[in-house]
Amino acid sequence: MDTQMLIGAKLVSGTETEENILNPRTGEIITTLPEASLTQVEEAVSAAEKAFERWSRTTPADRSAYLLKIADRIEAEADTLAGLESLNCGKPGPLALGDELPAIVDCFRFFAGAVRCMTGPVAGEYLEGHTSMIRRDPIGIVASIAPWNYPLMMMAWKIAPAIGAGNTVVFKPSEQTPLTALAMAKIFADVLPEGVVNIILGRGETVGSALINHPKVAMISLTGDIATGRKILEAANKTIKRTHLELGGKAPVIVFNDADLEATVEGLRAFSFYNAGQDCTAACRVYVQGEIYDKFVADLTATVSDIPYGQ
Repeated sequence: MDTQMLIGAKLVSGTETEENILNPRTGEIITTLPEASLTQVEEAVSAAEKAFERWSRTTPADRSAYLLKIADRIEAEADTLAGLESLNCGKPGPLALGDELPAIVDCFRFFAGAVRCMTGPVAGEYLEGHTSMIRRDPIGIVASIAPWNYPLMMMAWKIAPAIGAGNTVVFKPSEQTPLTALAMAKIFADVLPEGVVNIILGRGETVGSALINHPKVAMISLTGDIATGRKILEAANKTIKRTHLELGGKAPVIVFNDADLEATVEGLRAFSFYNAGQDCTAACRVYVQGEIYDKFVADLTATVSDIPYGQ
């Protein structure tokens, strides 16, 4: 099991407070990982800054080739990555391997293609002898913070487009579910030039805070809760950082008297408990019209009672 962070070209361990990494299915401790020091956060940002000078000037074809290599490595190591994701998140292993890993591989391959199709449209001839146009340039260092429920998939969504566009990344996984990110650290170290992707561990109030408040970070990408989103907007305001905030959701289901109850119950069985119920779009609030309430509750209770545990 890989347990080291990636800073520049080096795989290193954190030096600060240790975090117990749990198997949520059993409550047992899988391993214990120390978080990064503030010095290590600084080193990661510096490595990303240095790498940006060269990486931002690579051609789309070059960056596309790197993304395809990453996709190939993920595909080759899919069994191992799915096993870690299942172990650390408590999600069903077959779903991690059959649903998530193919989508993650496809994400890197999609952006490998998309990066070669970015357009710079001509805007018009507003002054004689001059042509206005749109030029797309990399932003700089992107600080990415991922959640605990889809660690590897969120990592792919955040890193693939960012580096594909010529940016460099300092990535912090959730301190609760970092195992697949650490496995990816080895892949990134093998495939990418030094410093293009850096992976550091730690809690939000320490490592995350240092990262989002760093003056050299040009953009912050978060998938998390609203309170964290507010902190990021406050931090971004100081140096006018760009932000990408996905702040979760609470998916309501409204059931009226004329609904197809059997189909609705079956739908809720699937969409309320997919990914062990650890989904920001999980159907977790159900409002049922009074006349059918008792029957609906009884039918839903009976339907979800046979969901198997531990598979």
